[in-house]
Amino acid sequence: MVTGWVQGAEIVADDLSAGAARRLSDVAVYRQAVAGVLAELAAQGRGPTVATAERVLDRRLREAEFAMVLSATPSGPEAAIQRILRDVRSYRRRSPNSAGDLAAMVRITLLTQIDVLWWGHLRPYKSDADVLAAPELLDLDVLRSDGKVAFNYRRQATTLLGRAVRTAERAAVPGHAPATAGLRFALARAELIVVLNQIAVDFARLAPSGTPRLWVTSLVRSVAYQRQLRGLGYAALLPSAHCVGYAADLEMSWFRQFDADHVLRAVLIAHQRDGDVNVIDEGQAWHVCVRPGAGRALRLIPRQR
Repeated sequence: MVTGWVQGAEIVADDLSAGAARRLSDVAVYRQAVAGVLAELAAQGRGPTVATAERVLDRRLREAEFAMVLSATPSGPEAAIQRILRDVRSYRRRSPNSAGDLAAMVRITLLTQIDVLWWGHLRPYKSDADVLAAPELLDLDVLRSDGKVAFNYRRQATTLLGRAVRTAERAAVPGHAPATAGLRFALARAELIVVLNQIAVDFARLAPSGTPRLWVTSLVRSVAYQRQLRGLGYAALLPSAHCVGYAADLEMSWFRQFDADHVLRAVLIAHQRDGDVNVIDEGQAWHVCVRPGAGRALRLIPRQR
């Protein structure tokens, strides 16, 4: 099935064929407009209040640079604006897993609208059972056993013994692995796996000698699990590309000990510039959403340069 998929026809680089979408050039203009909003908020001094952020967003989001993307989201521009304002209004710094400050939350929720533009027309996986029953999701464990996964990941520890082993490992060998829970589901869309493999190969080629492979900390999630994460303090927004299988979170902070985090950032930004992905800095991990059509003309495992 994977072999047949990767032999599909090449998609034109500026064609967002899935769902109601805008050209990549419009998405680039949208990102520049987001940077402008963040600069305006940064000019507030110590940091904007929620009320100030709401006023700025309510004014700026109706400008043409934002409208060209928000108007193409499935629910329409006004619903998108209200969703953004609601996310900002509900922001609380409740845990280390949440956005670092209000400006970071504004950045995350604004850039997430690109994911919604690309994949918001798809029906999300409402429950964990829906995820497990989805025939379009490929099993990473099977692909890994066949040598077709170029990145690292590990599953969540689901038993008391498994959690005890993880705790003991962190105490005995600090920094041996990222301090994350692991994947709830080792499943993903084929397009996402192909692009993650390409990112992994590029990262391995450019990172300092001895740097571990790219580490994926999160993949597909159900809506129910996304809401659970939000309740725990994560910046887990809805709708989300995670809930349709087209997004992943990549560990970033852990690679500082290898002096490789800046390399990974550069690789991700380069793939975003090429139009393959939408990238969002979420602190410890960076969110990556694959663009419709990206990866279809690539090999599952890229050739080493």
